[in-house]
Amino acid sequence: MIQGLIITDIAGFTAGGAILELSYLIAALLFVTGLKLLSHPESARRGNLWAFGGMALAMLTTLILHRNPEGNGIPLANVWVILAAVGVGAAIGWIIARRVKMTAMPQLVSFYNATGGAASALVALLEYPNAVAGDVQSILVTVLGLIIGSVAFSGSMIAYGKLDGKVGDIMKPFMTYINLFLMVLTLALGAYIVTSPLPPAELTWAIYALLFLSLLYGVLFVMPIGGADMPVVISLLNALTGIAAAMAGFIYSNQAMILGGILVGAAGMILTVLMCKAMNRSLINVIVGAFGGSAASVGGEQGTVKEITLSDAAVLMSYSQRIVIIPGYGLAVAQAQHIAQELDELLESKGVSVRYAIHPVAGRMPGHMNVLLAEADVPYEKLVEMDDINPDMPNVDVAIVVGANDVVNPAAYNDPGSPIYGMPIIDAHLAKNIIIMKRGMGKGYAGIENALFFNDKTRMLFGDAKSSIQKLVAEIKSM
Repeated sequence: MIQGLIITDIAGFTAGGAILELSYLIAALLFVTGLKLLSHPESARRGNLWAFGGMALAMLTTLILHRNPEGNGIPLANVWVILAAVGVGAAIGWIIARRVKMTAMPQLVSFYNATGGAASALVALLEYPNAVAGDVQSILVTVLGLIIGSVAFSGSMIAYGKLDGKVGDIMKPFMTYINLFLMVLTLALGAYIVTSPLPPAELTWAIYALLFLSLLYGVLFVMPIGGADMPVVISLLNALTGIAAAMAGFIYSNQAMILGGILVGAAGMILTVLMCKAMNRSLINVIVGAFGGSAASVGGEQGTVKEITLSDAAVLMSYSQRIVIIPGYGLAVAQAQHIAQELDELLESKGVSVRYAIHPVAGRMPGHMNVLLAEADVPYEKLVEMDDINPDMPNVDVAIVVGANDVVNPAAYNDPGSPIYGMPIIDAHLAKNIIIMKRGMGKGYAGIENALFFNDKTRMLFGDAKSSIQKLVAEIKSM
C-alpha cells in the first residue's frame, strides 16, 4: 500500500511538472504574440492583454504546481503573502496609470522600469547567501543579476528625474573616464566574487560593495546623457531590466522568467538599435557623447523671424489641398491632441487631405506621439512614419509644426558643426508653406537653434498650442 502511494505521488508530481512546463510554453507564445501586436498602435491594446494573459498563466500555474527538489509545493502562508503583494502592487499600478498625464508617460515608463530592475537586484542579493561555494554558474548569474538589475534601477530613476526636470545634466569630459573606471572596477569585483573559493558567508562585504558600485555606476552612467538621447536611454534601460529578469529566472530555474526576460531584453535592444539608427548615432556615441540638454546654440542668429496672423493661417489652411501636421513634445505639454484632431476633421470636411508625420524619437520615448494621437482617436492610417512621409513633403501645401523642434531642424543636413548633424529629420523645410506653433523662440531638447524658424517659407504662430489651434478652429468655422 505504501509503495502504491509513493508511485501515485511520483506520477502526480511528474504530471504536474509536465503541465507546469506546458503552461510556460503557452505563456512564451502569448508573450511573443503580445510583442508582435505591440508593433502597431491599432493592435497595441490587444498586445498588452495577450502578454498579460501569458504572465497571469505563468504566475498562477507556478503557485499551484511548482515543487522543490523534495517534491514540496509553495507553503500556503507564502502563497497568501505573494497574492497580497501582487494585489497591493496591482492596485497601486492601476491608480498611478489612471491618474498620470500623457505628458508624464515617459517618466512613468522609467519609474516602472526601475521597479523591475530593483526586483531583480533584490532577488540576486537575497539568494546569494544560498549559493554553493565553487558553483561558478549559480554565482555568475546571481552576480550578473545584481549588477544589471542595480544599474537598471538607479539609471532608470535618474532618467525619471531628468525627464521630470528634477535632475540636471553633468556634462564634463572627465565623466567618461570616471564611468569607464567605475565600470571596470565593478566588473573586476564581480569576477572576484564569481571565482573566489570562499563561501558566500565570507564574501558578504564584497556583495554589498558590488551593490553600491552598481547603483553608483547606474547614476553616473545616465547623468551625462543629454535630453535629446533620452529615448535611446529608456530603451537601453528597458533591455537591461529584461536581462536582469532573465538572470533571476536562471537563479530560480524558472523557464517563464527566463523566456520573459530574454524577450524583453531582446526587444529593448532591437528598439535601442533602431532609435540609434533614427538619430544616426552609435550606441557608444550616445552613452559617452552627452549631447543635448545644455548644449550651446549653434550658428547664432540665422535670419529674420516672420509671424502669421490667425486669420491668414486659417485662410491658408482652408484653401490648401495637402496638409501635414508634425507633432512634438510641445503638443503633449499643451494637451492639444484632441483639438488638433478637431482641426483635422474640420479641414477634411473642406476637402483638405490631412496627415501626421511621426518622427521615431519625437517626444520623450519611442512611440510617444503615436500613443498621444491615438488617445485623441486620430485614425491610425493618418499616422505616417518619417521615411514614408519625407518623399511627399515637396508636394505638401502646408506643414504645421506643433511643438516639434529638433526633429525638423535642417541643421541636421547642412551644419556639420551641429551636434545633430547627420540625424534623420522630417523634411518640413521642403513643404511649400510652413507654420510653426510655439510659445516663443526657445530651443528644443538638444539645446540648439532651429534653422527652420528663419526659413523664408516659415511663419511663426506664437502662443500655447492648444489655445492657438482652438482659435484656428473658430476662425475656420467662421469663414
